Amino acid sequence: MTNGRVNPAQELAHQGITGLGNVSYNDLEPALVEYAIQRGEGRLGKGGAFLCSTGQFTGRSPKDKFVVRSTSVENTIWWENNAPMAPEAFDRLHADMLAHMQGRDYFVQDLYAGADPVHRLDVRVVTELAWHGLFIRHLLRRPSREELDSFVPEWTIINCPSFKADPARHGCRTETVITLNFDKKLILIANTAYAGENKKSVFTLLNYLLPEKGVMPMHCSANHAIGNPVDSAVFFGLSGTGKTTLSAAPDRTLIGDDEHGWSDRGTFNFEGGCYAKTINLDPQAEPDIYATTHRFATVVENMVYDPETLELDFDDDSLTANTRCAYPLDYIPNASATGLGGHPKNIIMLTCDAFGVLPPIARLTPAQAMYHFLSGFTSKVAGTERGVTEPTPTFSTCFGAPFMPRRPEVYGKLLQAKIAKHGATCWLVNTGWTGGAYGTGRRMPIKATRALLSAALDGSLAAVDFRRDANFGFDVPVAVPGVDATLLNPRATWADPAAYDAQAAKLVDMFSKNFAQYVPFIDDDVKAAAIG
Repeated sequence: MTNGRVNPAQELAHQGITGLGNVSYNDLEPALVEYAIQRGEGRLGKGGAFLCSTGQFTGRSPKDKFVVRSTSVENTIWWENNAPMAPEAFDRLHADMLAHMQGRDYFVQDLYAGADPVHRLDVRVVTELAWHGLFIRHLLRRPSREELDSFVPEWTIINCPSFKADPARHGCRTETVITLNFDKKLILIANTAYAGENKKSVFTLLNYLLPEKGVMPMHCSANHAIGNPVDSAVFFGLSGTGKTTLSAAPDRTLIGDDEHGWSDRGTFNFEGGCYAKTINLDPQAEPDIYATTHRFATVVENMVYDPETLELDFDDDSLTANTRCAYPLDYIPNASATGLGGHPKNIIMLTCDAFGVLPPIARLTPAQAMYHFLSGFTSKVAGTERGVTEPTPTFSTCFGAPFMPRRPEVYGKLLQAKIAKHGATCWLVNTGWTGGAYGTGRRMPIKATRALLSAALDGSLAAVDFRRDANFGFDVPVAVPGVDATLLNPRATWADPAAYDAQAAKLVDMFSKNFAQYVPFIDDDVKAAAIG
């Protein structure tokens, strides 16, 4: 401390980070954009957006993510899902990264993870790339200048894309590594310029810390009725299922698009910005998100653009299908200024069904909601992870297995208790395929999805007639005003009903086999709801 104020350089020195070149502390967006352009990290696009490439890695590297296996977390980490790293290997990696950083310029951002001051985490992010500093400044929450005067980080992230790990020396799989050390409160990221690793590391961290406080961490977007934060809704889903698109509805206030907590006080956003997919982005269907791609300091990742006019090509996936833009939440006109909402009245579980079996919407009992939450069925969409080139059916428990350090039933029981206490209505929404599987059918019309969601959220859907689904036992609306009734019956959308039946039987069997792993840990009512 100096005159009652924190000296960031001293704080870095306390962590062994010394001997660096120029270090920029908590620069604002204009300075970060200037640095990034001067350093040749990207170009200034139309409207002042920052156009950049993430290089070799255009998606996350989940197989290169590790947790340090120390005695303090030995019995609480879900090791079947989280690769362990020995403490000694982490120490070598840390020392070698610090040595590599000597004399190089770095950018430091001191930020909050969490809109609720009771549960937020103070995070320092040290980045080698100026645009990474800009990205994480958008994605986490920005303290005021007065708050920075007394900011002391609880956790630190060091991101060094130019450092290549040595698997033999550092106990990792490849030259790329993302590793969390809960004892040292330190996250190291190396040999990847994909900016999403920064935000997902923070999410993983909160997914471990918050359950001990009775807070449910959720891989979900959230919104609430305009002028009525009590009327909140959350949208669970993996990347590409529509969390960002569907929560950014013009008739509701956006709380956030990806990561939230549910505490005894209500819902709160972990982040201060959005990280939206831009492939095939439609200015008519998604005007607010489209507009951000031409706003000052929006980070536009891996998009093809005309080198002279700088026009963005939203349909070109030649670099990756995982094109994205990152922007502060206030770039969305109807975004919440506080990032806070009430206890969810509606819980929507988004799935991208590449089999073309599931209906566009179904009402779930609380037990069925637990079944589908623990199952986490969806399809990984192209580009989100390295190696995924087309929709791949998968089960990602809690709709976010790559970010879950604790066992799934920890999160399942937390959610179950909160649904029971606050009486939320649960829905399963398929944004995947209809009229056939991937390659034969077509994507679910977004206009129909929006209409069904609006009816669910305003309560009018509860008044229509429902039928019991023969495959999964949940309730499916028979007819909804403004929606083609055929769409509500997936079997009727297929040219060959027998082929649908065979595909449905295949999917039911996949669900059953996957869910067997959770049977020893769940309540009897969830077991009974497994398959109708």
